[in-house]
Amino acid sequence: MNTQDRSIVLINLSGHDRPGITSAITEILAGYGVNILDIGQAVIHDTLALGLLAHLPPQAQHSPVLQELLFKAHEWGMQIRFTPVAEASYEHWVAGQGKGRYIVTLLGRRITAEQIARVTRTVAENGLNIDRIHRLSGRVSMSRLAEPGRACVEFSVRGDTLDTAELRRHFLALAGELEVDIAVQEDNIYRRNRRLVVFDMDSTLIEAEVIDELAKEAGVGEQVAEITERAMCGELDFNESFKARVALLKGLDASVLEKIAQRLPITEGAEKLVSTLKRLGYRTAILSGGFTYFGEYLQQKLGIDEVHANLLEVEDGKVTGRVVGRVVDGQRKAELLQEIARNEGINLEQAIAVGDGANDLPMLGLAGLGIAFRAKPLVRQNARHALSTLGLDAILYLIGFSDRDIDQELHHNN
Repeated sequence: MNTQDRSIVLINLSGHDRPGITSAITEILAGYGVNILDIGQAVIHDTLALGLLAHLPPQAQHSPVLQELLFKAHEWGMQIRFTPVAEASYEHWVAGQGKGRYIVTLLGRRITAEQIARVTRTVAENGLNIDRIHRLSGRVSMSRLAEPGRACVEFSVRGDTLDTAELRRHFLALAGELEVDIAVQEDNIYRRNRRLVVFDMDSTLIEAEVIDELAKEAGVGEQVAEITERAMCGELDFNESFKARVALLKGLDASVLEKIAQRLPITEGAEKLVSTLKRLGYRTAILSGGFTYFGEYLQQKLGIDEVHANLLEVEDGKVTGRVVGRVVDGQRKAELLQEIARNEGINLEQAIAVGDGANDLPMLGLAGLGIAFRAKPLVRQNARHALSTLGLDAILYLIGFSDRDIDQELHHNN
């Protein structure tokens, strides 16, 4: 290296990991007054990759500092490489820190090379550069590799301002081809500071539409199910369809409500998600176009903070076919989300909303993280994020938590 090139050096060290490597390397550099401009380290299967961007002051540029590092690496049986960095190149790199930063999350039952290849190609085609790749899901034993599991890889990417809506459309189409979920979020302060999560109930927290279950008991199952499906797909006005379905329940014995509540199937991952959120201090709420009776049942079962749903009118032990008060439709869900956020003193960017139907789109659009969960095609296409392959607890990955974080939190609280 000539004198000008020696001032900034990229040092890459790789080999078998052991305690004390980073300490020993930086102690050598410290002895020569070296400044560290950047540092990154990763360990995969006990193999270390350590990178340091070092600024050598004038007195260190002709010193044996690099030779000492070379000897130390040889002593450890590791590979070390020195790359001079021109000042102009460094300044160009510094200027890049103002570019937009995004988190791309790949979720599936397993992660394959094809999935990563297709995702990273899409990232590159959109002018984005990958800064960091991090596995959030836990390690998997070879004996369990063939079993349906859960896997998540997070990519931290950066680039100039791009059309995030177009990028999401690309990822949505790709997710359908690969049978995975791919989410893209702006990497900002709010992503790491969510405080509120609101859920739709039917086909979100539970794997059923309660009104359909009530209709079966009333002998009008097929009629109600057809209206429900059309309403959830956005083909019918929610309020009118809801009133029409409830009217068909007139005369149903109210005693069946408890029986239905007890047999409701809880969605995969719901209990783990809510219990984890509760331990972490999040506020949770059900905002449902369904019925208060079942929302309150889930509130007790899962430990959710508050419930807003429709009060089914009962007189003389019979369902009247009417609801009491204002119907909780899409507009009302959005209003309730705003009210809860205001009461909690938080920004809507700090809120997460989860739902599957067309009537959930208003609240999904308002929340900083709106997630269409196992949703109808119309809802997936219009929501900013969609989750279909894993359970509800995969939302923890989208917040940025790893399996290790969650396990440690569980162990700490126990």
